[in-house]
Amino acid sequence: MDFMMVLWLIFALFLFVACAILLVLEIFVPSFGLLTVFSLACVAAGIAVFFKYDAITGWIGVAAAVSIIPIVWIITYRIFPKTPFGKHVTLGKPNREKGDAIPDTRELEEMLGRQGVVLTPLRPVGMCDFNGKRLECVAETGYIDKENKIRVIHVEGTQLTVRLIEND
Repeated sequence: MDFMMVLWLIFALFLFVACAILLVLEIFVPSFGLLTVFSLACVAAGIAVFFKYDAITGWIGVAAAVSIIPIVWIITYRIFPKTPFGKHVTLGKPNREKGDAIPDTRELEEMLGRQGVVLTPLRPVGMCDFNGKRLECVAETGYIDKENKIRVIHVEGTQLTVRLIEND
């Protein structure tokens, strides 16, 4: 293999990388498919350069294209969210503080049998207070006015079912 042919094969590999980069840019740049056409031209030209040498080298070029393009995509999408532009255009993890979100099922199951006070009328859904912890509850039967005492009788998923505690 002569030096000039090695340069052509390196150029063909560069065309495969350029194809992948153009496909990534197609997501962010509104080119109406023009970048996709250029990327397909890059991969076709790269494969043509490999086949220009001989058939075995051509099929090696096809295998290189099939492996290089996805590798460049994977690397790009692993690195992209860490870049300044990537941080600007992608969503980060939610910033939740303790008590800000709905408790998980395990926490709610611990509420079974606990007593609380109705904060807003349960028609049949409303807010109840359990020692400073505000939770949405569903009344077992119809309507329960606020300031009444209730007891958790059933937990299903994130739904607490409560029953009015009758005053003696």
